[in-house]
This record gives sequence, C-alpha cells and structure tokens, in this order.
Amino acid sequence: MSVPPIAVSSELSEIQARGRLIVAVKDNHYPLGYRDATGELRGFEIDLARRLATDLLGDADAVELLPVSNVDRVNVVVEGNADIAIAGITVTAQRQRITSFSEPYYLDGAGFITTSQRINGLGDLTFGRIAVLANSSTLAHVRAQLPQATLVTVPSYQAALTQLDAGQVDAFSGNVSLLTGWQQQDSRYRLLDDVISIEPVAIAIPKGTHHSDLRRAINQAMGQWDSEGWLQDRATYWGLR
Repeated sequence: MSVPPIAVSSELSEIQARGRLIVAVKDNHYPLGYRDATGELRGFEIDLARRLATDLLGDADAVELLPVSNVDRVNVVVEGNADIAIAGITVTAQRQRITSFSEPYYLDGAGFITTSQRINGLGDLTFGRIAVLANSSTLAHVRAQLPQATLVTVPSYQAALTQLDAGQVDAFSGNVSLLTGWQQQDSRYRLLDDVISIEPVAIAIPKGTHHSDLRRAINQAMGQWDSEGWLQDRATYWGLR
C-alpha cells in the first residue's frame, strides 16, 4: 500500500512502538520498484522493504510504501518524511554528507543498451553515437572509457528510448538495473556485457547517533539475508546481474 508523505523519520524504538515502517521507494523503475497491472507496488526493492518489516516488526505488511521521484529519494529521509529509502540510491560522497547508508544490497554500474545487431561490445562503440542522461554520473564514465565517441545528452529516459528507436544513436548508457528492466520488457533492446563502473546501492537512513540502533538492525538483517542466500535469490528472481 502507498501513503502520502505525512510520517516523520524515527528511531528504531519509535518505529516498533508505531508498529509500521515508512519506506520511500520507486514506482517507475522496473525491476527495482514499479506498479503492476493492478496498481500494486512490486519489484526487488519492494521485496526488501517487506522483508525488513518482517525482521524489524514481525509482519511483512507492517510497512507503508511511499513512492518518490529520483530528486526526492534522499530528501524524504533528510526531511523526515520517511524512516528510510530503498529507492535505487547509489552511495556517493555527496549523499554521505547529508544521510547515512546501510551496507550495500546491490552493485549497480554504468552499462549500455542498443537495438543494433552490429554492436556487441565496447569496441563497436569506439566512434559511435551514445545517448547519456544529462548531468548524470554516467556521463563522465562514458567519456573516460570512450573518448572518441560522440555523446548525445538527453533530458529523460523517454528521450533516450525515442532516439534509440529512431536509430539516431547507436546505444544508451545508464544504470544496469534500469537497462535490465528495459531489456526484460522489450526484446528489441540488448544489454551489452560491458559494465564501466561499479556503484554500490544501499538503504538511505537518517544521519545521527540516535539512529544508530536502526542502522545496526538493518545491517544485521541484511547480513542474515546474505548468509541465507535470500538476497541473491531475490536479485536472480528479478533478473538482476
């Protein structure tokens, strides 16, 4: 279920007393978090949110899922509108200045997707036209890896898809998790094996020592998921590398 942003981030003891965990998630990033045909939130990160509610509160349904935009993913935690965010957030030095993070639950990175049958690896893109989201961290990675390629900045993922479909670019570079979803939903898209960066994805948690118990409990739960093999099983189920 989803709720409007009316809750405030809390310490672990307050969350347990409240009886529910408020988690910011994505609802348009298949397969991490998306709405299915019935409008229900599903995806790899939705599974993580429900499992965390089970481990912290004893009930997978003791979670309120708050869909957020990319811009607001960290802000909702910093501003106290969600307890935590599980929303495809990569750990960066800039973000670490304003929020805390759990241990990573997934390693993402910049990859490439194409519709061209003649492109099978980075070598085929040496002098190619590559679409990249404007102002994204991917831009620097592609420029460093393929200095002779022509980079075409686009304002949105939809713009990238439009250019790919029209043959105006040879490939689009973005996070592998996102590109995996495109490939799963449309067989015209082929995800190349090459990944040119490694970016840990983790749960955003409010900064401060009074949130240490929450951070510790989350990391302990994630350690258990990893040792059980549950975390990898869920990633595999959703087709993530």
